[in-house]
Amino acid sequence: MADSNKPNSSRNHDDNVWKAMGLVTAFGIEIAILAVAGYYAGSWLDKTIGGNGIWIAVSVLFFLAAGGVSIYFIAKKFMGESDE
Repeated sequence: MADSNKPNSSRNHDDNVWKAMGLVTAFGIEIAILAVAGYYAGSWLDKTIGGNGIWIAVSVLFFLAAGGVSIYFIAKKFMGESDE
């Protein structure tokens, strides 16, 4: 009877590994996209307002901070699901 639980446990472990890999990949993609979006938004602000590159730095940092907050909440939700 214990053997019948073992394959199911292994399957759940494999599912968690794939979920974790997907989550880490999504984090990386999100950070990359937000960094590029921040660069282009800052570049547009530099052209519109002027600022010698300061708006690029501010915009990239703002977008990365927003991404960090988003990643925090996604990871918190994921960790809550894996505890159950």
